[in-house]
Amino acid sequence: MTKVKDSVVWLTGASSGIGEELAYQLAEKGAKVILSARRKEELQRVKENCKSNQVEILPLDLSDSFSLIQKVKEASTFFGDIDILINNGGISQRDTILNTTLEVDRKLMEVNYFGSIALSKTLLPKMVERKKGHHVIVTSTVGIINTPYRSGYGASKHALHGFYDVLRAEHHDDNVKVTIVLPGYIKTNISYNALIGDGSKQNRMDPGQAKGMSPEECARLIIGAIEKNKNQAYIGGAKEKLGIYLKRFWPWAAAMAIRKLRVT
Repeated sequence: MTKVKDSVVWLTGASSGIGEELAYQLAEKGAKVILSARRKEELQRVKENCKSNQVEILPLDLSDSFSLIQKVKEASTFFGDIDILINNGGISQRDTILNTTLEVDRKLMEVNYFGSIALSKTLLPKMVERKKGHHVIVTSTVGIINTPYRSGYGASKHALHGFYDVLRAEHHDDNVKVTIVLPGYIKTNISYNALIGDGSKQNRMDPGQAKGMSPEECARLIIGAIEKNKNQAYIGGAKEKLGIYLKRFWPWAAAMAIRKLRVT
């Protein structure tokens, strides 16, 4: 079991959505929390709303992987060594392959994949030395079963699964744990901020997102998965979970269902 209470937890994507709610619940559980995202003012707002005096903010840009090495050094100055890293930051996409520029594909990989693994790779040596550490990566159900209009987004999530499955295997004997979280539709602004083909924001809510699980419930389930040291946690509605199992056991049926999906 991983104890959240008294653990030093570094959380990216902490300024809104799932990350914001994770910040509140982690602080309430007695964790020492470092909040990261690009917008300093929003991080400060979340910090002030946390019911704890053991919360610090550390603004960062996941697309600037070279600067993240320095951010890891800064993070350790708040409460000491990081016990749990929650890689929650990222961006989504809503457009066809034909309409999406290669620059948008690169940005999705830079933020969602390279930004996350840069933090993990920099923290890993100390975790191995201490024989203690937990990497939590918030991917998506599209990391297993992808849908139209999310080619680059889904590719970045598939890449995360590949990397963190190997990290788990290579460092099992070092007591370094990995939990991959796969949310389905969660009622956040991720679809508003999703990139369309030219790199601009979609600026509208997906119908599925609007009917999704609350961030509060999602955060509660994520923390439960961390504390139980789950390898993977599927979070969302019945349709999303059904899609995952369909892809695993009946891939031909999953392919047929994906072709017929009406998604935005």
